[in-house]
Amino acid sequence: MTQRQQAPVSSDDALFRSLDDGRFVATQWARGPWNPAHCHGAPPSALLTRMIESIDDGEWQLARITIELQRPVPVAEPLTASCEIERPGSTISIASSSLNVGGVTVARARALRMRVFDGQSPNVPHQIQPMPADAASSQEIVPTFITDDIAYASDSCEYRFARGAWGDHGAADVWIRLRLPLLAGEAVSPAQRVAAAADFGNGVSAGVDHLTWLYINPDLTIHLARRATGDWIGLSARSEYGDSGAGVACSHLHDALGPIGVSAQSLLVEPR
Repeated sequence: MTQRQQAPVSSDDALFRSLDDGRFVATQWARGPWNPAHCHGAPPSALLTRMIESIDDGEWQLARITIELQRPVPVAEPLTASCEIERPGSTISIASSSLNVGGVTVARARALRMRVFDGQSPNVPHQIQPMPADAASSQEIVPTFITDDIAYASDSCEYRFARGAWGDHGAADVWIRLRLPLLAGEAVSPAQRVAAAADFGNGVSAGVDHLTWLYINPDLTIHLARRATGDWIGLSARSEYGDSGAGVACSHLHDALGPIGVSAQSLLVEPR
């Protein structure tokens, strides 16, 4: 896999621009690996998560979110955003968000929220050992994928592999950190960071070569046991492929304190 230096990031750079009419526009930093005119799945996933969080009154936590990437999310075209609470409740609530282009839904999310409980947590040992931060490699490998231009996977994130590497085939453990915000001047929330990282599960654990195979994920489901802390999100990822054009990628999610949840992606697998 070819490599290059990551593009420098300025204080004005972000994955999306917000327009005066409330719409959003994906920037070059959101470009995907399959077509530079379309977003990587992670930026719209993080944006959909942000929209659901925007209707939070501070008393809810995100327990599960499923993102469906129904059509390619375009770069440089206005995206109309909407969100609503589908099911209000005292302890459990369901909220949804969507992105539309010209009246056509291109991506949507549905989230299960749970009321924050401030009481004592059950003292149960972790069944999955956390990936220690000091085990991550200091070597920076920047994948160029399809385009040498600025793109999300190449330039918008930092990576530290504890197991595997870009270009290797099979399961991988990797730490991922955003280099720039979702929107300029706005802090990225823990849930948005998780969504921005979890969509890499199929990419870092691919068992096939990206030059000869497609392994596109039309969805992403994240289950969270607690809020992530810190800037780095760890993925312990593995992909499995069937014999009929389908597959699945599963990741255990970590922060520096230990496991925080799991994620899964359905995969469309076919020769290029």
